[in-house]
Amino acid sequence: MTQIDARLREDVHQLGELLGTTIRDQHGEAFLDKIERIRKGAKAARQGSADGARQLSETLDGLHDDELLPVARAFNQFLNLANIAEQYHRVRRRATGEAQPFENRVFDELLQRLRANGHEPAALARQVAELDIELVLTAHPTEVSRRTLIQKYDAISAQLAEQDHSDLSGAEREAIASRLQRLIAEAWHTEEIRRVRPTPVDEAKWGFAVIENSLWYALPTVMRKADQALQRETGQRLPLDAAPIRFASWMGGDRDGNPNVTAKITREVLLLARWMAADLYLRDIDSLAAELSMQRANDELRARAGDSAEPYRAVLKQLRERLRATRTWAHESLAGPVNPPAQVLHDNAELREPLLLCYRSLHDCGMGVIADGPLLDFLRRVSTFGLFLVRLDVRQDATRHASAMAEITEYLGLGRYDSWGEEQRLAFLQDELSGRRPLLPADFNPSDDTAEVLATCREVAAAPAASLGSYVISMAGAASDVLAVQLLLKEAGLRRPMRVVPLFETLADLDNAAVAIERLLGLPDYRAGLQGPQEVMIGYSDSAKDAGTTAAAWAQYRAQESLVRICREHDVELLLFHGRGGTVGRGGGPAHEAILSQPPGSVNGRFRTTEQGEMIRFKFGMPDIAEQNLNLYLAAVLEATLLPPPVPQEAWRAQMDKLAADGVATYRGVVREHPQFVEYFRQATPEQELGRLPLGSRPAKRREGGVESLRAIPWIFAWTQTRLMLPAWLGWEAALRNALERGEGEVLREMREQWPFFRTRIDMLEMVLAKADESIARLYDERLVTAELQPLGAHLRDLLSQASEVVLGLTGQSQLLVHSPETLEFITVRNTYLDPLHLLQAELLARSRQREQEPGSALEQALLVSVAGIAAGLRNTG
Repeated sequence: MTQIDARLREDVHQLGELLGTTIRDQHGEAFLDKIERIRKGAKAARQGSADGARQLSETLDGLHDDELLPVARAFNQFLNLANIAEQYHRVRRRATGEAQPFENRVFDELLQRLRANGHEPAALARQVAELDIELVLTAHPTEVSRRTLIQKYDAISAQLAEQDHSDLSGAEREAIASRLQRLIAEAWHTEEIRRVRPTPVDEAKWGFAVIENSLWYALPTVMRKADQALQRETGQRLPLDAAPIRFASWMGGDRDGNPNVTAKITREVLLLARWMAADLYLRDIDSLAAELSMQRANDELRARAGDSAEPYRAVLKQLRERLRATRTWAHESLAGPVNPPAQVLHDNAELREPLLLCYRSLHDCGMGVIADGPLLDFLRRVSTFGLFLVRLDVRQDATRHASAMAEITEYLGLGRYDSWGEEQRLAFLQDELSGRRPLLPADFNPSDDTAEVLATCREVAAAPAASLGSYVISMAGAASDVLAVQLLLKEAGLRRPMRVVPLFETLADLDNAAVAIERLLGLPDYRAGLQGPQEVMIGYSDSAKDAGTTAAAWAQYRAQESLVRICREHDVELLLFHGRGGTVGRGGGPAHEAILSQPPGSVNGRFRTTEQGEMIRFKFGMPDIAEQNLNLYLAAVLEATLLPPPVPQEAWRAQMDKLAADGVATYRGVVREHPQFVEYFRQATPEQELGRLPLGSRPAKRREGGVESLRAIPWIFAWTQTRLMLPAWLGWEAALRNALERGEGEVLREMREQWPFFRTRIDMLEMVLAKADESIARLYDERLVTAELQPLGAHLRDLLSQASEVVLGLTGQSQLLVHSPETLEFITVRNTYLDPLHLLQAELLARSRQREQEPGSALEQALLVSVAGIAAGLRNTG
């Protein structure tokens, strides 16, 4: 039965014991005994014991109001400590002869496989150097952990690493245990939930902290190891300016439905990023100058350093002064525009040039081993992060641009743009884009909404090109959506190319994506002005909310195939931007498998994807974990480029068409057409409460209304809290059952064995079904849902049961995840701590709905702690 490594069990046990000591110190032995009774009752109940279930229920029912919060905190903290132990276990020191984790060896093994398959060394080295992977960090309203607490969790992980040595003395082990006890006490006595909603600037600073504390260190290590692996397999090294992985951000630029992100905020975030980059480089340059004390130098360096006895330090000192000037100017500019002094760095080349000078000199003078140390790491960071740390994307809804254009055309006496057909829009936009006169007269006085759109465009025009990524148009549907943004940017003074990216999100828009892009590329002036690839963003979250994951996944696949074909016909490079979330219902799941399941030709050395909220912390919050995940991206994009998956057979395509049709009909039949569904959703889940909690800067809704008005994140997050997980599987149960009843099981099994796309979908479906729990979902219904709505809940749980049965029938397994016993046991172990939180949350929701709560009340805090604990226990939640 036991699959979890004994070392991991020992770490979890130790952290749990130390947490228990902390709780006893504050609340006493009787309270700790109560926590232990709850835990044992939950464990026994999970094993089918009626006595255990009764003990659990009675103990929770007997809690006083002042005990609700500390009980919720106890189980929340334990799940966080279990996460820390589990994450550390992935990167812990391996004993001699013990296999390295897959993530650590995946890139090396892929290079060996590619060489064995006949790829020439020079071509392989060139392909690795030209990889273009950009991870776009986005804010997330389900990331509830405070930064101060995350730092304590990181320190706990560091102490686990310290004690992971067999030769420690007794005194050393005691010292580590003492530090762990203190850190856990600090975490326990720190309020884990913020009381006020974060601002967009707070979110941006959180993103910068992930770079500062983790990615800044992980990236050079990944590059160094990739360089060494490439050298072993091909005899060639990565060029110094190679940057196969870069980072961008939506934090401070994503204004879609978020009135708190304004032009002023975007400007502030751009300046903060510039300040942070200069500050991080200054730390590096101080340590580098301490190391480069040597005297021998080539003539080129001596000419720059003058007659200094320590020429490398002299050159680095000059660069240090320019970085200080840049940091000071960026800080002063936060208060208002300041003319930059001559010392301020404006271009990445200015930062790189003196470092390259030192690098060449060291190699020329026989000190290559020194050059390839921290100086090379510095150069790799410069290539990746540049002067601006991350490239900021701007995102806005297409209707906001159309409204602005309508206001402008009406003012100009041309009628309302938003009432025109597509051809009239395109004719007008092309004329204005090719003309030289301004569109807007000086006395134009726009509404507040239009003024904000224009102000954002002016900030984009004023910002350095290298500080910005793409301008993303959410809910795009036509070629005119792209030209409208180009015209607004031109009017704001932008004279350089910028990628304007349509985001196709709904099922209808995905089906129409190829038509829209073909129309766009067919416009001669647009095609002539296109510099670089045509970027297109595929929306996973809203398409899944619109149609269910069965139909959405197939629509996303077909849209990518069509876009690849059209761009090839127009001789244009295509860059697909994947708007994936952390959970299966939002296109999430293991990135490595997801990339390898993309349509052939759709990756082609380029890959852009969002990384969201709490998944940023889980995947990139610690340097060693970040290194593993960056390795996975490198390997997956290279493999998808050079060893693409097979083109699906026509029989498979026909099967997916039927699955998608059945899936969307079932999904919409429940979510859109069942008259009781919206009311049931609001009663059975914490959806309404999530909207009031201080989770993120963005409102939970785009507008007032039913499910269609909800953002994809709270829509899925609410269902995950109750363990019904409905958005991730609804529709699959009918689609697969119908196929099996039609006698098409053999085709399904063939698809699963031979087609990575279908196999990945079924694997992700199986994983989410293993985390779903009918009994927990029933518990919420019994406590929160009125009698007339409870039959709908029973029906949905029956569909969940059908989904599990049909997946087992397809895979031939007796139990979900039986092929992955370690994952299965992780879920089982976590359930012991999740079950009390679910019971407690249902009770807290009931009490909250019975009486009005003051913001920040103990009950509201306990509710939010339960939300955080369940999210921590399930990991990929929103």
